[in-house]
Amino acid sequence: MQNTAEKSDFLQTVREPDITLELAQEYGLNAEEFDQIFEILGRAPTYTELGIFSVMWSEHCSYKSSRLHLKKLPTEAPHVIQGPGENAGVIDIGDGQAAVFKMESHNHPSYIEPFQGAATGVGGIMRDVFTMGARPIANINALRFGEPAHPKTRSLVSGVVSGISHYGNCMGVPTVGGETQFHKSYNGNILVNAMTVGIANQDDIYYARGAQPNMPIVYVGSKTGRDGIHGATMASAEFGDGNEENRPTVQVGDPFTEKLLLEACLELMQTDCIVSIQDMGAAGLTSSGVEIADKGGIGVTMNLDDVPQRERNMLPYEIMLSESQERMLMILKPGSEDKARKVFEKWDLDFAVIGTTTDDQRLRLNMYGQTWCDIPVPPLVDAAPVYDRPQGQHPLPKPLPQDLGETPSLKTSLETLMRSPNMSSKRWIWEQYDGLVMGESWATSGLTNTQAGRASDAALVRVPNTQKALAISSDCNPRYCYANPFEGGKQAVAESYRNLCASGATPLAVTNNLNFGNPERPEIMAQFVGCVEGLGAACAALDYPVISGNVSLYNETSGTAILPTPVIGGVGLVSDWEMAMDMAFKSEGATLFIVGGEGAHLGQSLYYSEVHGVEAGLAPIVDLDVEKRNGTFMREAIARDLLEAAHDISDGGLLCALAEMSLAARTLGFDVSQLAGKATAFWYGEDQGRYVVATTEPERFSEAAQSDNVPVLKIGVVSQDNCVLPEGEEISCSELIAWHEKWLPDYMSKTN
Repeated sequence: MQNTAEKSDFLQTVREPDITLELAQEYGLNAEEFDQIFEILGRAPTYTELGIFSVMWSEHCSYKSSRLHLKKLPTEAPHVIQGPGENAGVIDIGDGQAAVFKMESHNHPSYIEPFQGAATGVGGIMRDVFTMGARPIANINALRFGEPAHPKTRSLVSGVVSGISHYGNCMGVPTVGGETQFHKSYNGNILVNAMTVGIANQDDIYYARGAQPNMPIVYVGSKTGRDGIHGATMASAEFGDGNEENRPTVQVGDPFTEKLLLEACLELMQTDCIVSIQDMGAAGLTSSGVEIADKGGIGVTMNLDDVPQRERNMLPYEIMLSESQERMLMILKPGSEDKARKVFEKWDLDFAVIGTTTDDQRLRLNMYGQTWCDIPVPPLVDAAPVYDRPQGQHPLPKPLPQDLGETPSLKTSLETLMRSPNMSSKRWIWEQYDGLVMGESWATSGLTNTQAGRASDAALVRVPNTQKALAISSDCNPRYCYANPFEGGKQAVAESYRNLCASGATPLAVTNNLNFGNPERPEIMAQFVGCVEGLGAACAALDYPVISGNVSLYNETSGTAILPTPVIGGVGLVSDWEMAMDMAFKSEGATLFIVGGEGAHLGQSLYYSEVHGVEAGLAPIVDLDVEKRNGTFMREAIARDLLEAAHDISDGGLLCALAEMSLAARTLGFDVSQLAGKATAFWYGEDQGRYVVATTEPERFSEAAQSDNVPVLKIGVVSQDNCVLPEGEEISCSELIAWHEKWLPDYMSKTN
C-alpha cells in the first residue's frame, strides 16, 4: 500500500491524454457518439469517463448493431425461468432443479494469443454459470480454423486446444462435446465458442438485479492488473494483417484460482449474505458495476484505492477497464461483510469492500483523494446507440457445374470424405480434454472421443443423484448460411433439435453464438438478419426458445469476412438416462432404416466440397413441420425401446451417417448391397429432417412409423466386421477406422 507522500509524487507524474475525437475513434466511438457523450454530461468527459463510455457502447457490450434484430427471437416458454438479460439462461428440469447455461465467443483473443485466449474464454463462460448459483457439470466448444495449408492453422489449433484443456481440466469440469471445422474463410479470424451447463436448485438462483441503496459493494477473487484493458473494444473491431500489437488486450487466466472462486461463491450462496452478483467479464469492473446499478435502478460509488491491485500506480482508467480474470462483484446485505470475508479468506482469495450503493443513479469513482468519474448510469445502457444498419442483397450462390468430371465409386468417395479435415476423427483434440471427471458423463457427442464409452448425437451428462440426464449439442453449417442465410439459420436450430431427439432427449432451449463479419457492410448485415430470422422461425416452430447467447461481429481481416456462423448450443432432458440412445450399432443382423425419406439434395454438400472441390448450389430447405413430426416420432420410438442405435443424417449424407455408426461400434459394419443403382444424391444428399436407425423389431418399428405418418425406408442390415456396398465393394471396419483416424494426428505431427 502506498503512503500519502508516494501517492502525491505519483500524481505529479500523471499526464492523461487530451480528450479528442481522434482518441475517441481509437477507442471505437464515432463522431456522433462522441458528440452524444458531451450532450449527456454537459461537458467534456474525463479520460476515465471516455474509457467507460467507449467500452459500454462497444459492439461487444451494447449489441448496438444487433439489438433490434435479436428481439425477433422467441425467448419464453413455461419451462423458462430466466431468458436473455442475465449472466446465463435458466430452465426448469423438474424436481425443483434448474439447468443454467450459456455460450460465448473468445474469437479475437484466441487468434492473437491462442492458449490464453481460449483458456480465458472457457473460464469466463464458467463464471457466467456459477455466478447464477449453479455448479458447472459440462463444457462443450465449437471451433473453426482456417484451411489446413495456411501457415498459422497448425499452431492455432495446438494453442487453442491446449488452452481449453488446461482450463477445463484444472477446474475439474468435463468437456463432453462440440465440433471442429476447417475452412479458408477463417484463415485470418478463427472462432472459439465455449458453452457451459450447470445445475442449481430453483430456489437458489442468483441475479445481477436486486440491489438497493446503502448496501456494501464487495470485490472478490484475484487482484486487478493491466491485462485485458480495452479487450471489449478490440473484440468490436475487425483485424488488419498482423495484430500482435493487440496482445496486451488478451487476459491471462488462472484456473486454480477460479476453482477456489467457484467453491467460495457457492459456499457463500448457502448463506443469506448476497443481494446481487455479477461476473467481471468483458469491460471488467466497469460493466459489472454499471449492470448491477442499472438493473437495480441505483447508483454506485467506488473507492478504487481499495481495489486489490497486483501492480503499482494503477490509474482509475486502468482499474475500471482491466479484464483481469477470476473476479466477481457482489452487493451484500449490510452487516454481513465479516461473515462473507471469512468465507473468501478461508479459500485464500482477495475480499474488499470497495464502495456503497446510492439512490442517485450515478457512477462515481474516487481514488488518490480525487473524483475521476461522475456520470449518470442510465445513459451508459439506455442511451447506447442502436443502429438499424442497411442490408444489402445477399449474393446468390454459384450454381452447381454441369460437368463435374468422372464420378468416383462409392468406396473411393467415402474414403475421401472420411480422410477429409472436416469429417475425420478429432480424437487428437478430444483426448486432451477430460470428459469423465465428476463421473456423470454417459455419452459424448458424435465421435469426439470414447472416454465415456458411448458416442451419441448429443453429449449426455447425468444429473447427480437422479435418473435424469441433460443432452447437450453444438451445431452450425456455415456453408448453408452463406448460400441462404434464412434457411441456414433454420438448419442450425433443426440440426440441434435432431441431435437431441436422436439421443432420446426432449429439446428444451438453446443458447446461441452469432459469429459474423463487419455489420457496417450491407451484405454482412443481410447475412446476420437472414440467419437471425431463420433461427427465430425454427425456434418458434419447434418450441425451442433462445434463453441466452452472444453476438460476435467484425470477424474479418482486411475486408475478408468469415462465413456466417450462427452456432446453436442446444439442451434437452432425458427423464431416465438408462433409456438414452447412442449411435453405435449393437447387434449383427439388426435392420437399418432411413427415417424421413431418401436423399436428393447435393447443393452445398460436403460431398461436392471434398470429393469435387466445389462449394456451390442452393442450401437444403428445412421443413419445420417435418422436423417436429419426425423428431417427436424418434423420441417416442426410443422411449418405447424400439431402437438399438440412432443417428441424424447431416454432413456427408446417408453413407457418412452409416460409416459413423460403424465407427462408433468399431467391429460392426453395414450391408446395403440391396440398394444397387441408387444415384449419388441418395448416398450423399443432405436433405433435412432425416435419421438412420437400427432395430431388431422392424415390424413394430414400421407399424409405429406408419401410424405417425412418418416415411421410413428399409436399407439393409448391420453386418460383422465389414461394410458391404452395392456393386460388390466392401470396406473392413479396421480399414474404415484407419481412414477416419489418420488425418489429424498426421497433420499435427508435421512442422511448418
